[in-house]
Amino acid sequence: MRDLLRADFLRAEAGGGLALLLGSVVALVWVNLLDAGGYASFWATHISIGIGGASIDESLAHWVNDALMTFFFFLISLEIKRELVTGELRHPKRAALPIIAALGGVVTPIAIFLIVSGGQNPSGWGIPMATDAAFAIGVLALLNDRVGVGVKLFLVTIAVVDDVAAILVIAVAYTDHLSLGWLVLAVAGLVGTAAMRLLGAHRILVFVPIGVLVWVATLESGVHATLAGVALALITPATPVRGRDVLGELEHRLHPWVNYAILPLFALANAGVKLGGGELSDSEGRRIALAVALGLVVGKFLGIAGATLAALRLRVGALPSGVDLGGLLGAAALGGIGFTVSLFITPLAYDDPLLIGAAKLGILGGSVISAAIGITIFAATGVHPTRVDAPPD
Repeated sequence: MRDLLRADFLRAEAGGGLALLLGSVVALVWVNLLDAGGYASFWATHISIGIGGASIDESLAHWVNDALMTFFFFLISLEIKRELVTGELRHPKRAALPIIAALGGVVTPIAIFLIVSGGQNPSGWGIPMATDAAFAIGVLALLNDRVGVGVKLFLVTIAVVDDVAAILVIAVAYTDHLSLGWLVLAVAGLVGTAAMRLLGAHRILVFVPIGVLVWVATLESGVHATLAGVALALITPATPVRGRDVLGELEHRLHPWVNYAILPLFALANAGVKLGGGELSDSEGRRIALAVALGLVVGKFLGIAGATLAALRLRVGALPSGVDLGGLLGAAALGGIGFTVSLFITPLAYDDPLLIGAAKLGILGGSVISAAIGITIFAATGVHPTRVDAPPD
């Protein structure tokens, strides 16, 4: 059963990566070949939901980033919890190596960003730290038998740890102000959710109203609203309740919506950057774009590969079955595809449209170069006998 869930997960991630790519291409075509002004004005359109003073008024872009992306963070947090309770991360020995690799792939890009940016506009340090699992697995799916399931699961596990780090960064570094009253209400909603669980409630629809309350309170508290999804996922039961695998059922239901609707819509709303704009003609813009791109391309590769090789030399953990040196280096390169979370963090880090555009150019360029390097490595190593698909133990 666990093997089937993993296979479904990898297929969903691969398909989601292609849908994400389509949304990005449409955004770039819209801005660069059709109507850049129309793109900006469309996503700036305000929509109010609610009644009178109890309504929330946000732009379309904010509704996508603050509301719809809550489901994305809810889903990846469910995956994190599953990995911690029933997956690879529940085994300390198996988890040690991908955790070390992921931490190397978080710290090194941050260091490179700060060095290249020269300490100017340093708030973007979180942009190049996360790997986009959907895009990376989508690239691996194109390589067919050159990449086995061991490499895919190794990269996904790294991405899961990356996501934990990204969530912590968003919660701590990119929260500007706090309204304690709303924060207390959000926590009370979470406590109420846990109490409902203890009282035996197990139907998903019962939890929807209190989930909406937690989201609204989190939004108004000053903490980024998507973290409501993280908190709700972490109190979702990871073991069956009255014979129902609630966590697995939620993952199964949400995967198609997140991968084929929410993420492409997010890409459409956020990837629209004018390639011939003035971002790279400005010295600050060039420096930020270069810092982000090098953080992804160089930082991720050196961080993941270097930390893994150092851990192996110290006999800390072991590479998963089917992962050889070529697989490790290819996975490290693909770790530089930092799309969704990187784009998500960019407007949290910067207010200046020029710096936002420059950072997005760095994300797009760095992700494309990382994908090309990863494909080249796997193509050069060929179909290796240790890289055949075998059922995970």
